[in-house]
Amino acid sequence: EVQLVESGGGLVQPGGSLRLSCAASGFAFRLYAMSWVRQAPGKGLEWVSTISAGGDSTRYADSVKGRFTISRDNAKNTLYLQMNSLKFEDTAVYKCVDGSSGSRGQGTQVTVSS
Repeated sequence: EVQLVESGGGLVQPGGSLRLSCAASGFAFRLYAMSWVRQAPGKGLEWVSTISAGGDSTRYADSVKGRFTISRDNAKNTLYLQMNSLKFEDTAVYKCVDGSSGSRGQGTQVTVSS
């Protein structure tokens, strides 16, 4: 059974930073691309970033490019999202997505507020 557990969210001021983690189990993590998506209050799901299985290729939504960095540790079955220069509009529930089945975790809340 695929399990994805996100952590690291919280309340941060504009301009601040957070590092999200996603602990994965139940599938061969190292063989699949992984992604982050987010859902802001009252809005649909928004793709944020994707990283290849080996970690050598990354893609970002224009809204986060230059501010967010996706990475992974295949030895630890863990996906990360380093978020810098956070803005009010980054407020959302952030979820990791399993490239093998499309499963998503429950998510971790990120709130950017002064």
